[in-house]
Amino acid sequence: MPVDTKPIAFPSAEGFGKYTTGGRGGKVYIVSNLNDDGEGSLRKAVVSNDPRIVVFAVSGTIHLQSKLNIKGNITIAGQTAPGDGICLADYPVSLAGDNIIIRYLRFRMGDRYQNKGQIDGGGADDAFGGSGRKNIMIDHCSMSWSTDEVCSIYKGDSTTLQWNIMSEPLNYSYHFEAGDKDFENHGYGGIWGGKHLTAHHNLFAHSNSRNPRFNGARLGASTDFVDFRNNVIYNWGHNSSYGGEGGTYNMVANYYRSGPATNKSVKTRIVNPSYLKGTGMGKFYVAQNEVADFPEVSANNVLGVHLDKGFTDDDKASVLQSQPFGAIAIPQESALKAYENVLKNAGAVLPKRDTLDQRIIKQVKERTGKIIDVQGGYPHGTSYEISKKAWPVLKSLPAPLDNDKDGMPDDWERKMKLDPTKNDSHLFSLDQNYTNIEVYINSLVP
Repeated sequence: MPVDTKPIAFPSAEGFGKYTTGGRGGKVYIVSNLNDDGEGSLRKAVVSNDPRIVVFAVSGTIHLQSKLNIKGNITIAGQTAPGDGICLADYPVSLAGDNIIIRYLRFRMGDRYQNKGQIDGGGADDAFGGSGRKNIMIDHCSMSWSTDEVCSIYKGDSTTLQWNIMSEPLNYSYHFEAGDKDFENHGYGGIWGGKHLTAHHNLFAHSNSRNPRFNGARLGASTDFVDFRNNVIYNWGHNSSYGGEGGTYNMVANYYRSGPATNKSVKTRIVNPSYLKGTGMGKFYVAQNEVADFPEVSANNVLGVHLDKGFTDDDKASVLQSQPFGAIAIPQESALKAYENVLKNAGAVLPKRDTLDQRIIKQVKERTGKIIDVQGGYPHGTSYEISKKAWPVLKSLPAPLDNDKDGMPDDWERKMKLDPTKNDSHLFSLDQNYTNIEVYINSLVP
């Protein structure tokens, strides 16, 4: 079968992860409560490797009691939640398998259960991420309040990150490593990489650095190929994007908008390629990026490529490529158009955008906001009893009637001439590429 005739994850899936199948054809699991574990919980749904599609009959925040590991062959459809949607709080969420589709969820960890002692490895949790995984599609998710990176995905293959918001990693929180004399300023966006990773129409906001850090040869010989285009980076602190030792990268038509926390010396920075002895620097195709307020850099992106001290223009010339590396094409638009569309559509906008994302988008537009240390912008050391007010309230509504418990509302099944008394979620009655339940969950996305 030619690759371009394969069914894709869902109709708007793009990039290297577009052929991810997730839980297609498997059991439908209905999350019916906000409990950390037990029947009807999200944790119960994610622990098996059998194909499964997860839908929601409730909205609200799930306060995790331990790390949540999502095993493979799963589709999690956050857009099905009745009401304001789903948020996961208090512990990190990790990709613990291959072939995973996650849409319209929020990962807002916070510092509630972080080790607050100054010990090596303390406060080192990502809000969301995973390494060494393949066939991953993360679409329209919102992530924030990490103590390491907001979202890190690397050393895998066939991955897409599209239409996500990564905001407000906790900076002076509880991240501590051997040799430190105090907690680090570690409000970082993410480490991204892998053999084939597409990142498009994502927003980074209020991250001190790693917007993202390209993984490169950080953990061994690099196999990175990242296609990074039509993303928006706002209010980085001391660095925008960097890394990429030994890897290959397209950075095309992204929009860079400095903010109140951006150091003057890096306001024009698109990327800061890193050097590793024995590996050197990566190869970068950098074009069509727009740097707000600096038309000369927008017109000549070479000016936005900053090497570390000691390297020469010849070194820069060896890093920069005149032609893009071949990638699975996405419907690319100009950097300015991408900026407008990301602000309008990125993050968990279904069932509705929460008040935190609304605030982030407003700050990007108005060039306000700051790098924070505690969720809600409270001072370092603020107790959880105070800072817990930072999590948006997500109201739930009654779920539609679904008498056969196949994840598809009775009224919708009747409309589509299916049998609301029979579990026919796994059949291909409506579309040769998507099972009936997939047709339903896809129909909820305009």
